[in-house]
Amino acid sequence: VQLQASGGGLVQAGGSLRLSCAASGSISSINAMGWYRRAPGSQRELVAAIIRGRTVYADSVKGRFTISRDNAKNTVDLQLNSLKPEDTAVYYCNAKIQQIRSYYEADYWGQGTLVTVSS
Repeated sequence: VQLQASGGGLVQAGGSLRLSCAASGSISSINAMGWYRRAPGSQRELVAAIIRGRTVYADSVKGRFTISRDNAKNTVDLQLNSLKPEDTAVYYCNAKIQQIRSYYEADYWGQGTLVTVSS
């Protein structure tokens, strides 16, 4: 199983970006998909996730970021609007996946995509 993320870049404060992540491989089911981020000098934190149909957001991004998932394509997108310099971080896609012929789910991570917001 692999997660391939894309869409990071450099944007001015107030601008927008869209991150995309696609899961591929021997997937039986995906129980959750989401995005985390790690800012310089900080720990990784949850940004947004869709967990068994329920959407959760970090307080710091509510009203600015929107997560969406395409179950048929095994993709999850994150629309980042009204970006602030403090949103600068490496963003990681995450999915909790149960592989075919497996009884258990496991955490999978994308390679990380850098979002830089200039003031």
